Amino acid sequence: MSSEQASIQKEPGINFEALAGKYLTFQLGPEVYGLEILKVQEIIGLMHVTHVPRTPKFVRGVINLRGKVLPVIDLRSKFGMEEIEDTSQTCIIVLQVATDDNSVIMGVLVDSVSEVVDINASQLEPAPNFGGSIDTAFILAIGKIADKVVILLDVDKVLTINEIDHLVKSTFDS
Repeated sequence: MSSEQASIQKEPGINFEALAGKYLTFQLGPEVYGLEILKVQEIIGLMHVTHVPRTPKFVRGVINLRGKVLPVIDLRSKFGMEEIEDTSQTCIIVLQVATDDNSVIMGVLVDSVSEVVDINASQLEPAPNFGGSIDTAFILAIGKIADKVVILLDVDKVLTINEIDHLVKSTFDS
């Protein structure tokens, strides 16, 4: 078995070959994250976000994008990171998120978008185990690119089904 095959088969149950591909990378503070490029519909500059009452703190609000009302999630807040002022680099990544029975289009607010990278299976590692009380189900894998680490997110699991249901109801009932 070659060293590449050994590194691809390092974790039972995880198909690193299937996870290999193109990812849009973005920054939240000093950390680099990645999203599967096929989930990304577009990247837009920061625009006016209308606050929706009685939504969780991580919901920045909604935007009107070419006649469609889309919820916007502040990933910094969702991940429990320190709040910062928006900058000229702050942007919204418009994503398609799968739920049990359909898909939802939503925006995620990030500090800045970096680049699209091609990650092969040998550059992937499983998400670290931090113990039973810390949920890392929303992390697809950890990518190692040159000297940096990229946390690859499973956008379909960043929000729970209950959070998505609440988000959709509050967006369209307001």
